[in-house]
Amino acid sequence: MISVAVTEASQVAEARRRASGVALSLGFDETAGGRVAIVVTELATNLVKYGTNGEILIGIFEDETGTGVQILALDRGTGISDVAAVLRDGFSTGGSPGTGLGAVRRQSQAFDIAAWPRRGLAVLARIAGTVSKGSSNAPNPLPFFGAVGVPLRGEAVNGDAYCIRPHGRGWTVLVADGLGHGPQAAQASDAAVRVFRAHDHEPPGRILEAVHAGLGHTRGGAVSVARYDPDRETLVFTGIGNVAGGVITGGVTKRLVSLSGTAGLVARRIQEFEYPFTPQSLFVMCSDGIGTSWSLDNYPGLAGAHPSLVAGVIYRDFARGRDDATVVVAKDPES
Repeated sequence: MISVAVTEASQVAEARRRASGVALSLGFDETAGGRVAIVVTELATNLVKYGTNGEILIGIFEDETGTGVQILALDRGTGISDVAAVLRDGFSTGGSPGTGLGAVRRQSQAFDIAAWPRRGLAVLARIAGTVSKGSSNAPNPLPFFGAVGVPLRGEAVNGDAYCIRPHGRGWTVLVADGLGHGPQAAQASDAAVRVFRAHDHEPPGRILEAVHAGLGHTRGGAVSVARYDPDRETLVFTGIGNVAGGVITGGVTKRLVSLSGTAGLVARRIQEFEYPFTPQSLFVMCSDGIGTSWSLDNYPGLAGAHPSLVAGVIYRDFARGRDDATVVVAKDPES
């Protein structure tokens, strides 16, 4: 994803330009591109007016709900206590007409917002190029996964990569964190995704063995694989290195076991671990750019939000700032 710092008015145009470029790369027509421009302008303007250390993340989403531009507006300000109020047209604390977030919601195929007093504001908007906008009172169903992936500031490419594939009624997901950062790290993580796609029908341990063997020509990296089986209500997890996983059920977070090593270089042991995972559970997997102290304990209701919004809040509040940062969030596809 593209990260644009938005702390002053001059950066609003940069955010709009970068978002319009992503829309153009997807073949958006003038109307759809205009929706993207409206959304990112409104969100960035709000960050300048009300936010602290604001940031816009711009990327591409592709899942069972469609394909398009995903925009996350994140700030670390005082937050709000009444989300419903700020979504009503006419509500404003800054002397503006108060139509910003309402306009964003109307222009988006998917929209979600999370805020708590003294914990900032996070807004997600997804704009598709060809899907007509339905009523904002009848939002599209939530996808079963979402992600945020941001390169280290100053790098052109993300040294992390992820991939999620259906497996029966469940799914299999991989997150790879190439050693270091920059193009060579990206080469390693991209190779991990290619091997994963060729072996995603196999058990997670076998997938990881294939990835380990397939990364020998690269600098290597940390790689973890997880599979959710809804029939057995279990999640199988296996990892080499520090791509960390967690299962959240009923507000309780269970940290998952990944063994030491570097995929492609040294892996003394590859072992699968099995954990309970119900239709109400949430799975989170993070590269080493996210601190291991991440938790949803202080964010009431966030576990039920759009998975990309969950990923965005974890990134905002727990990114280390000295490495590429990737967060993948997944749940039961039918929940």
